[in-house]
Amino acid sequence: MHYLDHAATTPLRPEALAAMREQWEQVGNPSSLHTAGRRARSVVEESREQIAAIVGVKPADVVFTSGGTEADNLALKGIARASGKKRILISAVEHHAVLDPADALIEEGFTVERIGVDHLARVDLDELEWLIDADVALVAVMYANNEVGTLQPVDEVARVCARHGVAVHTDAVQALGQVEMDLTGVDSVALSAHKVGGPVGVGVLILDRAMQVSPLTHGGGQERDIRSGTVDAAGVAGFAAALAAPKPDLVPLRDQLIAAVFEAVPDAVLNGDPDQRLPNNAHFSFPGCPGDALLMLLDAAGIAVSTGSACTAGIPQPSHVLLAMGADDSLASSSLRFSLGWNSTAEDVAALRLALPPAVERARRAGGIR
Repeated sequence: MHYLDHAATTPLRPEALAAMREQWEQVGNPSSLHTAGRRARSVVEESREQIAAIVGVKPADVVFTSGGTEADNLALKGIARASGKKRILISAVEHHAVLDPADALIEEGFTVERIGVDHLARVDLDELEWLIDADVALVAVMYANNEVGTLQPVDEVARVCARHGVAVHTDAVQALGQVEMDLTGVDSVALSAHKVGGPVGVGVLILDRAMQVSPLTHGGGQERDIRSGTVDAAGVAGFAAALAAPKPDLVPLRDQLIAAVFEAVPDAVLNGDPDQRLPNNAHFSFPGCPGDALLMLLDAAGIAVSTGSACTAGIPQPSHVLLAMGADDSLASSSLRFSLGWNSTAEDVAALRLALPPAVERARRAGGIR
């Protein structure tokens, strides 16, 4: 199997496994006062400090969660409910972990408005300026798009929000470990461990301590009384270890992959910003090819890719990201995302180059185009 779907999840790094195994061999609830509990608490706090140092925030701002989805939900619902305001602005290309909780808040009387993007999926700052005012509870703009890989001008979004006294949230799940992030002026940030070689089921919400937030769960009052529940000491240790592990420069291999796709399928369309994009992401549309058919043909050839967000896999519908970028339904339904990770190789790219032409030909026949 040539695995080219690291944006969905990437293999557990050996460093993370070693850190987790060490904790699995121990016992102790981080909230307990005895020696075993204090030892587990020490692991949690050391991991918190390590993650904070790498991301560039204060340890006290790091709140452990079960993943990026919970972090996004906690930020949107928690900040909105505590704000006393009823308007929310989100970009039109957000992950469903942001789109869906925002839509759920409509049932509570909130108004949700979507900020448009250009043909490269970059958020329209002029539209943001036009929509925002002091009555907005929260603006959510992701740091990097999970489908097409475009990096958003989060620093500029934060400056706009600061002028109006509005909180800003960014889903940085895809950006973590891929690019240096500037979180100046950002009030909350969602992160996930399994995107950087850590375990599934562990995440972080970076939340400024000055922010008022209503918790989603109530219980033991762990994590600043914002996210109750026993903290997974082994999981957060694995997250910290994975994040600290050496990161390869994926830009040359990504560019090699892009060139290989164009060589194999000259009429393929590269989506997203060609320059301001994630170093591990290459997203293409293949005119005339049903995306799900092409995915399965490549899978049969031993190559794992994605039609976009794995969280909506199995639901045959055009990409909301590409539609927001101005693509028609046909092109938005004929796309694949290729994403690289810490153990990707040139052999993976070479295998894709060989498998693509016959797969595209068969998919086009299936779609009625020869």
